[in-house]
Amino acid sequence: MHIETMTLSNESELIKKYKNHDTNVMSYFDYMPYSTYEERLNDLKKRNFDRKGLVNVLKHLNSDWNAPIETMQNIERLKDDKSVVVIGGQQAGLLTGPMYTIHKIISLIQLAKQEEKRLNVPVIPVFWIAGEDHDYDEINHVYLSEDVKLIKHQLDQSIEGKPSVSKIPKDDEYITKWLDEVLASLEETAFTKDLSRHLYEALGKSNNYIDFFSYIIFDLFQDEGIVLMDSAHPEIRQIEKPYFKKMIQHQEEIAAGVYETKQQLEQAGFPIMMDTEINSGHLFYEYQNERLLLERTPEGDWIDKGENISLTTEELLNIVEDTPERLSNNVVTRPLMQECLFPTLAFIGGNGEISYWSTLKRAFHSLNMKMPPVLPRLSFTLSNAKIKKTLDKLNLTYDIVLNGETDNYKINWLKAQTNPPIELLVNEVKQTIDMDHKPLRELAQQIRTDVGQLADANLLRIQREIDFLKQKMSTALEDKYAQQIHAFNFVQNTLYPENSLQERTWNVVEWVNQHGVQFISELCNERCSFKDQHYLIEL
Repeated sequence: MHIETMTLSNESELIKKYKNHDTNVMSYFDYMPYSTYEERLNDLKKRNFDRKGLVNVLKHLNSDWNAPIETMQNIERLKDDKSVVVIGGQQAGLLTGPMYTIHKIISLIQLAKQEEKRLNVPVIPVFWIAGEDHDYDEINHVYLSEDVKLIKHQLDQSIEGKPSVSKIPKDDEYITKWLDEVLASLEETAFTKDLSRHLYEALGKSNNYIDFFSYIIFDLFQDEGIVLMDSAHPEIRQIEKPYFKKMIQHQEEIAAGVYETKQQLEQAGFPIMMDTEINSGHLFYEYQNERLLLERTPEGDWIDKGENISLTTEELLNIVEDTPERLSNNVVTRPLMQECLFPTLAFIGGNGEISYWSTLKRAFHSLNMKMPPVLPRLSFTLSNAKIKKTLDKLNLTYDIVLNGETDNYKINWLKAQTNPPIELLVNEVKQTIDMDHKPLRELAQQIRTDVGQLADANLLRIQREIDFLKQKMSTALEDKYAQQIHAFNFVQNTLYPENSLQERTWNVVEWVNQHGVQFISELCNERCSFKDQHYLIEL
């Protein structure tokens, strides 16, 4: 495995300034992103956590997923008052979803190892599975490559309403057929048989898609001690009761803080992709198999946008006490709940998450907590000998591809295959014809206006014929160099598909099928700097 750092040009202005410790942007956070964490460690000592309750729930969840012994030992270490966690999360995508989910887990594992060694306290990596999310369409598919295209393999199981993903039972008929088709699309390699066996075993043991995700994660990260948590599990809800009550009681402060901060950021030129209003309740309520986002009325009641329900604060607090599983967090209160539950040394997120976390400082303070240090996750692009060989043949570099310049390079390369280039020659011919034709147009105009118009139309017909010839010549040129164009498209599809980083679309199964799981273990044991923007990994 060869690793090199890369610089990308397409980061948002907010993220650039955040990583560079810009004073104005840092005012929206409590800690610097690349701090030494001693200050955070001291701050955590002043707080109390329900470690016993948390450990009991995590043991139950992770043992149900056949967690490896390293994970169970890490859960046990949470009993130690000095122990802390590094945490991040994502929805439970099929076959783990896009590769950035895998990259988040690698980031958690690497940071936990680095900081445990440096701080000399137990640091446990925790992955928060957002099982309460209800966006099924976001997780019900994977993209796999087919020659120079990405093919979307979508699960056709129909879902009634908008339940939390954790409450969607797997349909054996649909999911087995879907997995058959996915595996059949993979190239047969030395690793295919073992990969297939593990996936079918994971599917057979699963009751729902959270289970399926978790079994696969533990297969991929056998010895790393990653701890998983389904945020929608009923046992989690029981220990979340006091924190839901706090959020309900402090709704006005939370909502105002987030809304006003978002306005400030946008006025400063930092758009935040998050819906929030001054009356947002920032909690979901389960009603007739749907998650309804709550708002506060001027009278202080809690309703949803469709006004299907109306609850007083007292009624909502009673629901927390009696049936807390009917409540769940949204994008604002999930970070707050995470902070209430876990002694968090650092939160690791993607650039989009960091953007919306920039609105949350006052929300944390509303509950008498500091926002934890927020660290950008590690970002990787995977490559191999075949891809590198193709790049070399085309005189392409990873920098060109990962900064979205492959198409321009391909067009310029194709133009250079004729001398002079077709477009240049066509433009010169058009200019010459225009000059030679000009006396005819002028004379025709003098004879009569309609004859002048006919001369103008005559020039346009000549130019259209030249354009037609240009198109035919260009098509013939593409046919002549079809092999090279295919190579350009292969590189683009593999490293920068659909004009975005590989990790946004590709699924890890494709790489495990080609290279086995060993590269994941190797990456977990690297010591990557979180200050570097992107890493190129040659397998």
